[in-house]
Amino acid sequence: MRVFFAGCLLASLSLTLPASAADVKRPVTRSYQIPYRLTPTKHILVRVKVNGKGPYNLILDTGAPAMFLATGPAKKAGVQAGKDGWGTCKRLEIEGGLVLPNARGRVEDPFQLQGMNGLGLAGVELHGMIGYNILAQFRIEIDLTRSKMTWTPLDFKPPPPVGLRGAHGEPAELNAMGAIMKLFGLLLGKKATPTYAYSGFLGIELAQGAAGVEVRHILKDGPAAGADLKPGDRITSFQGHDIARLADIHKWAAHVVGDKTVTLTVVHDGSSRQVSLTTKEGL
Repeated sequence: MRVFFAGCLLASLSLTLPASAADVKRPVTRSYQIPYRLTPTKHILVRVKVNGKGPYNLILDTGAPAMFLATGPAKKAGVQAGKDGWGTCKRLEIEGGLVLPNARGRVEDPFQLQGMNGLGLAGVELHGMIGYNILAQFRIEIDLTRSKMTWTPLDFKPPPPVGLRGAHGEPAELNAMGAIMKLFGLLLGKKATPTYAYSGFLGIELAQGAAGVEVRHILKDGPAAGADLKPGDRITSFQGHDIARLADIHKWAAHVVGDKTVTLTVVHDGSSRQVSLTTKEGL
């Protein structure tokens, strides 16, 4: 049986993958703000670390029955595939603070991944895809006009996919497609560009208040912990850009890399002041 994966997501998508809402209990739990970017092919790309290694670029693929991790990154992260092609990531960390222990996935190089990398279609090197066995554990809310999506854990554990065959079990013509697309990429002078820039980590939890964007919590030992910031401060500018909504600060903070000094304008009790802090490296 051939397995084909859907390559794109609808523009405003809320994923609740179990068949019925009645099948899933939804306890009050923490939601995660997961940064993402759209590739030139309009795939949703997130960054992850596997067993502390990375970051790696994975695309969300609702048509993939499981998570797939390319053989190169899997080897670097110490994820070994069994005879059945499955491996376990002891710690799968998705940018935004979400950590999944013992995440199972396929260790192989699907022809779709080979082809996209061979032609440089994504603009970066892709290292895998996140499929149903991971996505079904969350209610995922995506607004493609924003830089982050919301993942809320569900009380649901999807059954393991069955009937998957690895790279050695795929029909020969499917395996050949990846190599052919790589060849076309070389002829066209295109290639994946695996350049990594670690996102800047601020260590501030923000909330939308009645008067604007407010500091809700400052993470212990984070970059903001040593700055002149405190809960209740209202942020009115970020790197010289006016801030009125959470979306504004998300927009500009998404461009900040690690080990960079950023300047905020904050207001507290009617008094305005400048605050500078140096970011740490995120994913």
